[in-house]
Amino acid sequence: MLLLRHHPASLRCHVRLDSAIHRLAMSTAASASAPPASSAASDYHCRTKHSLTAGYARGPGRLDWANQPNPFLRFSPPSQIPLPNPPPVIAGIPYPSLFHSPPPPPSPQPLSVNSLSALLFHSLALSAWKSAGVSTWSLRVNPSSGNLHPTEAHLLFEHPRDPGRLVVSHYAPRDHLLEVRSAAPLADFPALLPPLATAVLALSSIFWRESWKYGERALRYCNHDVGHALAAVAVAAAALGWDVRLLDGLSDEDLGYLVGVEKGAPPPPDGLPDKMVRGKAPWVERQHPDCAVLLFPAGSEPKVDYGAMSAALRGLDRLEWVGKANALSKDHVVWDVIYHTAEAVKKHGPAPGESFSVNPWRRNTVLSDGLYKELTAQEVVRRRRSAVDMDGVHVMGRDTFYQIMLHCLPSGDVSPEELQGPPSALPFRVLPWDAEVHAALFVHRVSELPKGLYFLVRNEEHFDMLRRAMRQDFEWERPEGCPDGLPLYRLMKGDCQQIAMQISCFQDIASHGCFSLGMISRFELVLHEKGEWMYPRLFWETGVLGQVLYLEAHAVGISATGIGCYFDDAVHEVLGLKDLEFQSLYHFTVGAPVLDKRIMTVAAPFPWPDPAGGDMAGSRC
Repeated sequence: MLLLRHHPASLRCHVRLDSAIHRLAMSTAASASAPPASSAASDYHCRTKHSLTAGYARGPGRLDWANQPNPFLRFSPPSQIPLPNPPPVIAGIPYPSLFHSPPPPPSPQPLSVNSLSALLFHSLALSAWKSAGVSTWSLRVNPSSGNLHPTEAHLLFEHPRDPGRLVVSHYAPRDHLLEVRSAAPLADFPALLPPLATAVLALSSIFWRESWKYGERALRYCNHDVGHALAAVAVAAAALGWDVRLLDGLSDEDLGYLVGVEKGAPPPPDGLPDKMVRGKAPWVERQHPDCAVLLFPAGSEPKVDYGAMSAALRGLDRLEWVGKANALSKDHVVWDVIYHTAEAVKKHGPAPGESFSVNPWRRNTVLSDGLYKELTAQEVVRRRRSAVDMDGVHVMGRDTFYQIMLHCLPSGDVSPEELQGPPSALPFRVLPWDAEVHAALFVHRVSELPKGLYFLVRNEEHFDMLRRAMRQDFEWERPEGCPDGLPLYRLMKGDCQQIAMQISCFQDIASHGCFSLGMISRFELVLHEKGEWMYPRLFWETGVLGQVLYLEAHAVGISATGIGCYFDDAVHEVLGLKDLEFQSLYHFTVGAPVLDKRIMTVAAPFPWPDPAGGDMAGSRC
């Protein structure tokens, strides 16, 4: 047991939760890290858990700096569409106003090189360069585990300066330009841009960039990053008066044609290996197609025919594609379980009855715009950073905490008769499924709110099953001053700083902020009822929620960071969760950052000279 320094009233939570960790540590490694698994997704998930008893998921053990992957994929010789960097100034939107309904500006911006530049500049572009000693590295608007950035973006649109010409392009964030991979008359592919649609943006992952550092657990982190990118795009689009919705009826094969999977790195020559392999394996630099979203004017609802769109995407394969992908590393490590799992969780087309639809836009509840700093939405997204340490001192106001929680709700401001769950508020409306992810909160430093363990129910249809699944002695009390419509519950009072630190791989940052949290998702039933293709999507949802926490923290003048390293089953033991009914998929902490004055920061787009063409310190966030 830890030596505890707190008053007797807080002893109850700390002793009980710490004893939960102790019991877990005394149990066998098998029971803690390998619950019954029934699918490739759950097998992978259990295999890649960090455990207090069995140790960490398999990883490289050390960092092979000579083979750190280049974070910038380029195609040469490219046909380029330069984008204004920075884009021409569009009227700044006060950050809180972005979540009103409908979103400003009142008139959607037309598609142009300038509006495409603004979309990407405020979602996926470089945001700063950092330097310490001889190391130089870049940061981006969208966060990434370890700043490794496995996510690539691709745009399909009608060229604004060449009407009638359909362009398939890859976004190059280092130089803020589009590399044209292919083009064709739009009349030959009308299903790809249905009436009212502005553009299609696709995301893909290069698993090797993440597995270079994190080994087998990297597939989880790649999908976190997809979610962060989805939310970043949705927020940037809203500032242009556009809406964004996942084209989730497309298959992974369809998406492969859109991102040009077969037009880049070669496939594995002898199929996927059945064990870890070291050496030259250029095929691990191939892109894995993740998803695509449709961008369209807010307030409209384009009609999407998934069958016709799928057929049109296959037609892209017959076009001429230009540009050869640059090599990212000289040598590689093939973590075979990542590629076998990614293959097993592919989606092969629309689910039964699935069609494209757009939910009515719901505003988010705003307690007071005065809780936020006087920043525009564009300023907030460009200033977002991942904190590397918290000061352990800053106290957040209770109303500020409640405001942040309100912006974490998927349905926005609902009537008393309605339940939270359907994704209607920004940016959750990019996702077509009802919320599956909740938040278990460790509250450390919030004024007028007792320290303790709290729970945010983001889909109220799950309330009863959550109560049944979790510890029966939890309070489930509404905290004092909690706004109507915020399904937040106190489970237990007490100082949980040590527990938060312990379960987050003993990282102090989880206890030094104002609050930290674990994202708890319905798991086994989702995979069984919907299919294994939901596995990456659960992580996408956590990434969207994480992006909201990042932006909210910066908008109130502090910071945040995602935590991918945590002891999975220790979290479940604290909450009383058993088996795979619910699983913890991502952790987060919010508080006042400690800045390292040894590091020099220069805001992008300042072109920092870097002859190597890549980040020199990719392990920094």
